[in-house]
Amino acid sequence: MTTLSVAVVGSGPAGLYTAEALIKQGAALEVPCRVSVDVIDRLPTPYGLVRYGVAPDHPSIKSIAEYLRGVLEHDDVRFVGGVRLGGEVTREDLLGSYDAVVYATGAMRDRRMGIDGENLPGSCAATDFVNWYCGHPDSDPGSFSLDAESVAVVGVGNVAVDVARVLIRDPDELRSTDVPQPVLETLMASKVREVHVIGRRGSAQAKFTTKELRELGELAGVDIVVGAGEADPDAFDATGRSSALAGSDRRVRGNLAVISDWAARVPAGHPRRLVLRFWLRPVRVEGTGHVTGLTVERTRIDENGALTGTGELETIPAQMVLRSVGYQSVPLPGVPFDERSHTVPNDGGRVLGPDGAPLPREYVAGWLKRGPTGVIGTNKSDAAQTVRALLEDLCPGGARGGDPVRPGAMEALLAARAVAPVSYADWLRVERAEAELAAALGRGARVKLPSRAEIDARCRGGR
Repeated sequence: MTTLSVAVVGSGPAGLYTAEALIKQGAALEVPCRVSVDVIDRLPTPYGLVRYGVAPDHPSIKSIAEYLRGVLEHDDVRFVGGVRLGGEVTREDLLGSYDAVVYATGAMRDRRMGIDGENLPGSCAATDFVNWYCGHPDSDPGSFSLDAESVAVVGVGNVAVDVARVLIRDPDELRSTDVPQPVLETLMASKVREVHVIGRRGSAQAKFTTKELRELGELAGVDIVVGAGEADPDAFDATGRSSALAGSDRRVRGNLAVISDWAARVPAGHPRRLVLRFWLRPVRVEGTGHVTGLTVERTRIDENGALTGTGELETIPAQMVLRSVGYQSVPLPGVPFDERSHTVPNDGGRVLGPDGAPLPREYVAGWLKRGPTGVIGTNKSDAAQTVRALLEDLCPGGARGGDPVRPGAMEALLAARAVAPVSYADWLRVERAEAELAAALGRGARVKLPSRAEIDARCRGGR
């Protein structure tokens, strides 16, 4: 039987679906190929976006971690945490230690709006806010104080909806979730009473899913308001194509029905208010020493189908602005990267060199491969495509090239550099600590440890 040793860089959904596909597809070949997989991550904790990108009040989505857990517990899969590509190891180290490498590090950087005032205190990336309430090890639990009464969230995708929901909902409803205790205490003391969710285009072009959207209207103690005239998908569309989208797209049809229902509601005078605004383009974050508002320009789709500004300006009072206008992948040291698409150039998952030819033994999966599109489950079919290419190239009898791989080469290399990676058993200590913390606080099944230092201490057997 042919045996391959593969490194997968990234332990989020893309990386773990890749590991699973390597095991299953290898075993299903006409001449079976056994694949051993090291899943390498810079963090001491696995699951990536599932652990640190899904809102704490969405346990059904977070349950995907239980499925991914089964991948990590496979006999031929090993978790190697706390090891950075470009830090503890290089691209050359990986290629010298494995038969193949798959890069699956996702998209970690937010896109910027490129407007004046964007760098003012109080103007932040939604990714930073998500990292904060999800307890990301890179995030300081004290980085947000939530002393703003009004917040503007720029973007109309599911991340913007998550952020708005966490900001405006009754924080007592988050007690049973895994949100870190210092974050929960900040949310309990929050002064936020109004959240504006702002989109450049109309309701028909918004990217959120209907299920996510509908949840906003079910929040207790929250009035939901739609900007005057903005629920009509064609109100600012000279082509009339916006409403036509509802006829061909079930998601759009569902979104428009929900938004139209909200627009017809009479506010009940609840203590908190969520305002949906469409056809508005941010042009300037106001303030001198801190954010005081967001100036926006009315937009429209002209007769040629182009989005244009009308010159009509409005300033929305806000003491905090969160931009949620998309994610971008960041380059990996030494790995080819397209700065225009913010992806690794590839052909069906095969990494391409500067000359456009596939690089031997290097592959890519997930958002780093295709950009930040799709849902978590999209990564499964994406990973399967990459793995088919890898096995076609290398198993059985594919030309590996380079020096033969020695079993345990990466383990020996890390030991020589005095690097002690976090193992899956170490990670389980963190899981147990989070369950113990939840029990001590009387809060749900788990509460995330609030800092990298505490996670590291538990990984090393401390209490």
